[in-house]
Amino acid sequence: MNVERVAEPADLETFLRLPFRLYENDTRWVPPLLSVERKMLDPRRNPFYKHAEAQHFIVRSEGRPAGRISAIHNRLHNEVQKDKTGFWGYFECENDPLAARLLFSAVEDWMRERGLDRLVGPVNPSINDPCGLLVDGFGWSPFVLMPYNPAFYVPLVEAQGFKKEIDLFAWILVHEALQRDKIDRVAEAVEQRSGIRLRPLDFSRFESEIRLIQEIYNDGWERNWGFVPMTDEEVRFMALDLKPVLLPWFAWIAEVGGRAVGFAFALPDLNLALKKCKGSLLPFGWWHFLPFNLKKIPTFRIVALGLRKEYQHLGLGTVFYRRFIEEGLKRGYHSAELSWILESNDLMNRPIRLMGGTHYKTYRIYRKSL
Repeated sequence: MNVERVAEPADLETFLRLPFRLYENDTRWVPPLLSVERKMLDPRRNPFYKHAEAQHFIVRSEGRPAGRISAIHNRLHNEVQKDKTGFWGYFECENDPLAARLLFSAVEDWMRERGLDRLVGPVNPSINDPCGLLVDGFGWSPFVLMPYNPAFYVPLVEAQGFKKEIDLFAWILVHEALQRDKIDRVAEAVEQRSGIRLRPLDFSRFESEIRLIQEIYNDGWERNWGFVPMTDEEVRFMALDLKPVLLPWFAWIAEVGGRAVGFAFALPDLNLALKKCKGSLLPFGWWHFLPFNLKKIPTFRIVALGLRKEYQHLGLGTVFYRRFIEEGLKRGYHSAELSWILESNDLMNRPIRLMGGTHYKTYRIYRKSL
């Protein structure tokens, strides 16, 4: 059994296609689009790599690819957080402790070569992307832009000496469990007290709206665990990917006195379409992403909700939640996932619970001293 660095295009294809074999009998797994994965890992196209570098590894057992992992050095994170943290991500492996140990040893050696003294993950490739190891709630497929892994990954990772850093919660809200009276009562009180008004995202001014969202995000998330401000290029890269699948009734800006103070957006659960594509939009996978097909998806995920710091104590999130519920119910949606939310973020977790939400999945970020 040996570990190899991904150095050639053929190696990268092996790296990307390995999960398709590992999960071939797992009906909960959602195959990603290979074209999107290639773009995410391409330093020439993904602006994340302007302030970061990554090395990908494959472990082979008697010549057969048995696992993979990425070592990620996010220089901007270390500048902002004033530490020497390295990250790992894109971990996939057979249920083989030796294969896992060899992969993590390769990552640790790579980190030490760069003078890093702490290892955190999984992130794919940052906390602004799908991240966390699923440690609870294995019975469900992941919602859009959320990761998935089998239960045996937990002991594989923890056997390498990793300890919990922080947990990320995923909540499910189904229409039968909605506490509508309570939601309406709280939202109306917040509106009267704060003067908040929601307006839809203006797609005709998409570039300026995205800059506004970036400003709110970088202000509102500043105190959050692991925060790193998104660069202009990163925001635009992400926004242009999301724009074709962003539905107008799922994107909102909050204003108080004419000033934008918050935003929230949701996506239909595109994973229901991705399952049918089997990793490619060709020859007919693209059909499932046409607008009239996206509108038929009965579930959605609230992907992001952000407020400026000085407005975070006012309960404005409930006003967003009520709007999503109203828009979803009148269009036939029957459930929504709200994720991910830091376990320590009581300002968001508490109102979701009061609305009738159920904490049904937990994703964990791990740490290890080097």
